[in-house]
Amino acid sequence: MPLFMLNNTKPMKRLFTSVFCLLFLAVSAQKHKDYWQQRIAYTMDVSMNVEDYTFKGSSQIEYTNHSPDTLNRVFFHLYFNAFRPGSDMDARLQTVSDPDGRMLTKEKSSRISVLSENEMGYLRVAQVTQNQGVVLQTAHEETILVVDLETPLLPKSTTTLNLDFEGQVPLQIRRSGRNSEEGVALSMSQWYPKMVEYDHEGWHDYPYIAREFHGVWGDFDVKLTLDKSYTVAATGYLQNADEIGHGYTDKEVRIRKKQKNLTWHFKADNVHDFMWAADPEYVHDRLVTADDVTLHFFYKNRPELVENWKNLQPKTDEAMTFFNQHIGKYPYKQYSVVQGGDGGMEYAMATLITGDRPFASLVGVMVHELAHSWFQHVLATNEGKHSWMDEGFTSYISSLCMNSIMQRNQEHPYAGSYRGYYALVKSGIEEPQTTHSDRYDTNFAYSIAAYSKGSVFLAQLGYVIGKDALEKTLKRYYRDYKFTHPTPNDFIRTAEKVSGAHLGWYLNDFTQTTKTIDYSIVSVTPKSSGAVVELERIGGMGMPIDLVVTLQDESQHHYYIPLTEMRAEKPNEHLLSRTVLSDWSWAQKNYSFELAFPVERIKTIAIDPSTRMADIDQSNNVFRQ
Repeated sequence: MPLFMLNNTKPMKRLFTSVFCLLFLAVSAQKHKDYWQQRIAYTMDVSMNVEDYTFKGSSQIEYTNHSPDTLNRVFFHLYFNAFRPGSDMDARLQTVSDPDGRMLTKEKSSRISVLSENEMGYLRVAQVTQNQGVVLQTAHEETILVVDLETPLLPKSTTTLNLDFEGQVPLQIRRSGRNSEEGVALSMSQWYPKMVEYDHEGWHDYPYIAREFHGVWGDFDVKLTLDKSYTVAATGYLQNADEIGHGYTDKEVRIRKKQKNLTWHFKADNVHDFMWAADPEYVHDRLVTADDVTLHFFYKNRPELVENWKNLQPKTDEAMTFFNQHIGKYPYKQYSVVQGGDGGMEYAMATLITGDRPFASLVGVMVHELAHSWFQHVLATNEGKHSWMDEGFTSYISSLCMNSIMQRNQEHPYAGSYRGYYALVKSGIEEPQTTHSDRYDTNFAYSIAAYSKGSVFLAQLGYVIGKDALEKTLKRYYRDYKFTHPTPNDFIRTAEKVSGAHLGWYLNDFTQTTKTIDYSIVSVTPKSSGAVVELERIGGMGMPIDLVVTLQDESQHHYYIPLTEMRAEKPNEHLLSRTVLSDWSWAQKNYSFELAFPVERIKTIAIDPSTRMADIDQSNNVFRQ
């Protein structure tokens, strides 16, 4: 094995320099010139019967084909059809080895399988017409509606589709539904015929089995008619607050006693989803931030909830300020935190969260779902294919936010994500993060890959390129790719342009394989007046190495071993000086170098004492004298 001597340390010529970084920052990181995305505009008119939880609606859709392809068919999601006995979601729930407990009865059977006729959900499209013309041929394939166009939709052209639909809101089982465990009447998410995304990879018409979403950017103009006693929270901006009241205006609004229903009119531009919730017991509070964003809070008027929900409001303001500073500016003028659903789920300009929680938990779920507004509802990666880019990035930034606004002052605020990842590796059932969300063999493998390992991807990237470069990467990524459905390559190329490092190896090994990181200090042996340190790469994934030598007098000496494939070194993050050693190529399993200190002067030698490198066995990372 080669011996890399201290006096053969590499010149600093490849260290990051301000000139180098500024050069890269001057280069546009926008999408390829041939990038395109579809565009849609919904105009919907919906009536809800709060007695039997059925609804009827019409939708006029203007769909613009920016692709280079002629479309002869289009597809719609019909999510509520999953909540019927025998559905794909029901089948998956009954066959996966670790089903979601929220979806099980006390006897551990599928809650969907026991729904009665008036408890199950459905969404049916009565007819579809194109350009005010003939009725189109359609096929309901459970949660997907197939529509054959009468007039093919040519590239760079727009067509108008008119849909009549009806539905029944299922008992609340997963995300959406009626009469939740906390008594919320209506959590209306995934409730309307929603156009399937078509992009450079084709149609993303996968069935709904409880995972998350991908959608077409567009504008929504929605009218909702229902019982006047219900307060409605929704995506977008209420257009007729002075007619509605219900906390949306400070003006006195008088509703005629004989008037049974109210029609709520919401508009939302440049979003890819529309959610609403309603309950006759909602308290509605408002708070305007320093950035002139109106925060809305909707929660049940119950004594055990009020104090926590009142205290949640300034924390939401703090969290939005944190994300604005650390990712980029929130682009809308309102955001609603709404009690509903079955845990926490993000939607455009709003979230549904369960509300009967201890205060720290309530803040935590709000922070996580609010952070999704940046990663899922402004950047909007395809969660079917790249769930870790949304859930993981959200988990990472949420940990930093909670550490700040809850004054936790933790040195390693994302340590929980590392613990989750290590548990997944130890379980032996890890699957690559490139696995489609619907195709994971277990819910455990999916959840840890998406949330924990996705968070570790970012935290560990900070170890690879430096904390400052990671912070700049996140901001530039948001700035350059908002409203574009970015891919993993878009993110890693941004990191490369900010840092000057080559990072394809990192994206490949950590997300496209299940290779692990495991480095060991094999031996420390005397030589002349110094000591030879031998290291070994045991795991299949290579990394640059931070190494700290602590002497008996408690003085510390920092060393850095670059990874050849990076073609760069990260900046020195320590106040003390750092010695950069020769590169260690991934192909070489062993590496040796010489210290100028005799063995007896050495107290400890530690690989990555920051523990940001996800080494799966840290028991062999430290030599102690």
